[in-house]
Amino acid sequence: MFKRLNWLFWLLTAIVLSRLFSMALVPMIDTTEARYAEVARLMAETNDWITPWFNYDVPFWGKPPLSFWSQAISFHLFGVTEFAARLPSWLANLGILGLIYTLSRQLTDHRQALISTLIFSTMALSFAMSGAVLTDPFLALGTTLSFVSIILTMRNQHSLWRWWFFVGLSIGLLAKGPLILVLVGGPVFLWVIWHWQWHELAKTPWVRGTLVTALITLPWYIAAELKSPGFINYFIVGEHFLRFVDSGWKGDLYGTAHKEPFGTIWLHWIQATLPWGPIAIVVLVRRWFISKKLNFFFKQKLTDEQRLLLLAALFPSLFFTFSGNILWTYQLPALAPLSILISMLIANSTPMIRLKKTIFVTTLIFVPLVLVFVGFYAHFYPDKLKNEKSLIAYYEQNKNHNTAPLIYIGKLPFSARFYSKGQVTEMTLSELRNSIDSKKGNTYFVATANKNLNNVISSLPNQVTVELSNRRFILLKVHGTDQNKVISGQSTIF
Repeated sequence: MFKRLNWLFWLLTAIVLSRLFSMALVPMIDTTEARYAEVARLMAETNDWITPWFNYDVPFWGKPPLSFWSQAISFHLFGVTEFAARLPSWLANLGILGLIYTLSRQLTDHRQALISTLIFSTMALSFAMSGAVLTDPFLALGTTLSFVSIILTMRNQHSLWRWWFFVGLSIGLLAKGPLILVLVGGPVFLWVIWHWQWHELAKTPWVRGTLVTALITLPWYIAAELKSPGFINYFIVGEHFLRFVDSGWKGDLYGTAHKEPFGTIWLHWIQATLPWGPIAIVVLVRRWFISKKLNFFFKQKLTDEQRLLLLAALFPSLFFTFSGNILWTYQLPALAPLSILISMLIANSTPMIRLKKTIFVTTLIFVPLVLVFVGFYAHFYPDKLKNEKSLIAYYEQNKNHNTAPLIYIGKLPFSARFYSKGQVTEMTLSELRNSIDSKKGNTYFVATANKNLNNVISSLPNQVTVELSNRRFILLKVHGTDQNKVISGQSTIF
């Protein structure tokens, strides 16, 4: 049997390893990924392991530090690179795959366990997040660990899994915050009502387990508030209440709120689960037509484990239905339980609708192939993306002892901060003019938004040359002597 299943294992290995290429090749993309990478870089540079920093003088209260800890450690081990920044998320994804396999192996068999991991690995969101600088992979690791633990505890209440449930909560609390209590507690509460056997909860050591979670998480929360007063109020009230109930919330200190129509989270479910979510819907609908029974869905007999997995897969969509400030990444905790359910659905399908091997493999490799192709495209055409890697590299290659630090007119992109290791600065146009007037011998490299090029050049008294351009900015070289203005395209990149 295992020889017949070797191809599944090696296919899974190839898919998981394929993500490493784009992790190393794709530059940091503004805004979110570059922002979090810069927060982690600052942590590694300052060795401040309590307070994440948004800038050298601005604390970052938006997220707990678990992902930043892991990324900062990775920077210390491997250097400040794109690959090092993304590696912790890839490792978190490996942890999720291990948990999916463990649970699915207990509920079904080795074959379906491999299929479950393959389905999870090839969903659009999970494949993308497995190599992205975000906090969501660690939240998903925490929720998956908690759900796997409570199901395995239900099957054997004396196993060590009853303690791992609380470790999962701790991971989520240190990765994303109290949201994990809702994403785990909500499905468990609904499952107990549906299951209507409250005694199942007694198998979990709630009091001692809660103490374990408190011992793991509270020291950092207390230290963070003491070191940076105001953190608890902003993070708990703002990030975990106002962000979701007020679609136009203007209290975000570090970005902008996302205003989406209510119910958009269900569209994100389709996007996140591609191609497997739509396939599961098609299979269910076809089975309904074959059964020719209107009450088909209500007569399906689900095990207790399947009920909890179903609730865990649907709860993020239900919870965020009436929230406008959402992202598709909010669906990531739903994908692990969903992948197990889909593998069961495929295995239990009648021969008429069972996926053939060629169709199955084609479906599996579709998302990885597309995203690997996108990764190579991004590597060879980085200036098509929102990143400043090539611009910073050009400045580093062409500066000399008379060159001032690189200046951005207006808001400084996070990728510019990351690639320059914090050595770039932002100025208004008037501040730039004053600096040029006070230091006439210096040469300046100035990055300005493409749309503002003519305004900036007309405002500067010195000779200006256009050195380079990317998707958003044009790099100007402002010479240190007063001469007639000359605008030239010396090395423009389109």
